[in-house]
Amino acid sequence: MKPIWRIFTAYMFFMLLLLSCNGAFGQIVVTQFTADWNKQNEVEWFGKLKECELSKVDIVKYPKLQKKHGIVIVPTIIIFNNGEEVKRFQADISFKMVATRKEVQAEIDKLIMNKF
Repeated sequence: MKPIWRIFTAYMFFMLLLLSCNGAFGQIVVTQFTADWNKQNEVEWFGKLKECELSKVDIVKYPKLQKKHGIVIVPTIIIFNNGEEVKRFQADISFKMVATRKEVQAEIDKLIMNKF
């Protein structure tokens, strides 16, 4: 009977650890606003960002989100923390993303470090 309690205790500890990590990192969402007509300028490295949730929004399909977030050029990448915008990266006049993966990841990492 003792081994079952040890396994159960270890399992519960692991679950609590998992929940606490999710609480620390789960609130950072990075959204790429794009449009189907601008696929050639889609940010290729977007899916490689770490320690955050990723989402993509096509402004043609979701014009209300375009208006809500004031998207005037695509692609635009916005970092949200607890639902609030904390940083925005926009394309240049030729619709190409100027920011690098390293710059965006640095902002995400900074938000994570500020939580501790």
